[in-house]
Amino acid sequence: MIHYHGTPMGGKSLDVCHSLKGRHALIPFFRPDNLAIAMEVCQSFVLDNSAFSLWKKGGDVPFTEYHAWVHSIEGHPGLDWCLIPDKIDGTEEENVALVTRWQREGFGVLSVPVWHLHESLEWLAYLVDKFQVVALGSSGQWATPGTIGWWQRMEAAMGVACNSIGRPKAKLHGLRMLDPAIFTRLPLSSADSTNAAVNSGSVNRFGMYTPVSAAARAVVIMDRIEAHNSAAAWEKSAQMDMYAV
Repeated sequence: MIHYHGTPMGGKSLDVCHSLKGRHALIPFFRPDNLAIAMEVCQSFVLDNSAFSLWKKGGDVPFTEYHAWVHSIEGHPGLDWCLIPDKIDGTEEENVALVTRWQREGFGVLSVPVWHLHESLEWLAYLVDKFQVVALGSSGQWATPGTIGWWQRMEAAMGVACNSIGRPKAKLHGLRMLDPAIFTRLPLSSADSTNAAVNSGSVNRFGMYTPVSAAARAVVIMDRIEAHNSAAAWEKSAQMDMYAV
C-alpha cells in the first residue's frame, strides 16, 4: 500500500525536504507549495484537484486551469496519477459529466475518478470496470470516515468494487482514509490524509516526548502511519453484522 501524505508541510524548505524524503506526497492544486520538493525527493506523488477545499466554501474546480496545471507536470517520472475534477457535494450527474469531459480531453497522465459514497453503486460498478484506479470519497450522510453509518455504506461499496474473494476489481484509493483504524480493514492500494501536515504543529499530542521541531513531529506521525498496511482483501467482520439495520 502507498501512503500519500497531504501537503503543504509547514516549516523551512530544508525541513520539508527531510520530512518528505523517500515518501509519497499528495500535492493540491490550490496549494502546490511543496511540488518542487516532492518532484526531487519523494518516491512518487499524486496531484489533487482541491475539491475538498471547495467543499465547504462552494464553487467548482476550475477545470481548464487544473487541466493545464496537470499537463505542465505530465511526464515527470515521479507522478503516479491525478484526480479527475469532482464536486464532493454535487449530484451524480454533475460528477459523471466531469469524468466524461476529462476523458474527452485525454492526455498521458493516468487519471483517477472519484466515486462519492452518496452516489449509486451502479456508477461505482462502471468505474471499477473502466478505470485502472478509482478513488473513494466520503460524502453526503457518509461524509465522516469511520462512523458506523460510513462502515455500513463502505460494506455495500466493497460488495461492488471487489470480486467474490474480496479482491478489488480496480486499484482503490481512499481519500482522507490514511488512518490505520480504517485502511487496515480495507483492500486499498493507496490512501491519503493531511494528518502529518495538520497535526505536526500540535505539541500537546506528544506530551513529555515532544520532538524539538514541527518537522520532527511530522516524521513521527508519518512513520507511525507507514508502520501499517492495508488489508489484502475485503472481509466482512462479525462487527459489521452488529452495525446492520
